[in-house]
Amino acid sequence: MAYRSFEELEVWKRACQLAVMVYQTLQGCNDFGMRDQMQRAAVSIPSNIAEGCERGGKDFARFLRIAQGSAAELRTQVYIARKIGLIADAPYLAMLDELKQIAKMLTGLGRSLNTER
Repeated sequence: MAYRSFEELEVWKRACQLAVMVYQTLQGCNDFGMRDQMQRAAVSIPSNIAEGCERGGKDFARFLRIAQGSAAELRTQVYIARKIGLIADAPYLAMLDELKQIAKMLTGLGRSLNTER
């Protein structure tokens, strides 16, 4: 795994784009509790990737697992938000697809860290 900083990691880039998508989708949402929770979970994914990368070593793998937990949390919130009518079908499907892809990428990155040791 050759990279110099977390900004070079495709999973970090995609997680940042997902966070922006969540903010944009929920811009007019008046359910402040759900909106804030979803935004926090979305921002947590790339933030934990970045923090773990900067710490390195075993911390990186641990922070990737935390990011994966945040992705699962956000995925659950996306399901609920759609069921209660906070988000439309198109962003719902786009977010779910991206969250599943990011989760796979986090798993792969975590495995590559384990094989490097």
